[in-house]
Amino acid sequence: MSDVSYYSEEGLKKLKDELLQLEQVERPRVTQEIADARDKGDLSENAEYHAAKEEQSHLEFKIAKLKNVVSNARILDESQLDTSKILIHSNVKIKNTTNGMEFSYRLVADSETDVRNGKLSVNSPIGKGLLGKKVGDIAEIQVPNGIMKFEIIEISR
Repeated sequence: MSDVSYYSEEGLKKLKDELLQLEQVERPRVTQEIADARDKGDLSENAEYHAAKEEQSHLEFKIAKLKNVVSNARILDESQLDTSKILIHSNVKIKNTTNGMEFSYRLVADSETDVRNGKLSVNSPIGKGLLGKKVGDIAEIQVPNGIMKFEIIEISR
């Protein structure tokens, strides 16, 4: 069973570009490496051939996985987002109730995650814990160190 994932237009384009790169550049390169190694003779003792075949196997797995993600991807119309509660693609401002530190995140699909740039996976423990919360709510989130409490300060598109 496949899961539908929601992406921004930019995020889906990035996935499709990566898939195109793998199929049209990387696959022919690996195929050529296999052919070159095969031309060197005895395949049973040819380390280059075996390494290229292994790389091909990993590449084909990655292509298949990415094709599955792209086929189940949907673009989310951000203008239709409900800002009364936290959803995927919501921008949220939260405050750690223990130390008072504030954080701003945008909840995104796994492949768009970039914590350094404030993009948090909707499937991460914090992302899951924030979903459905409203301004003023306290989200109690189980993390490896225990339970963290965050107050929802703001939700926007």
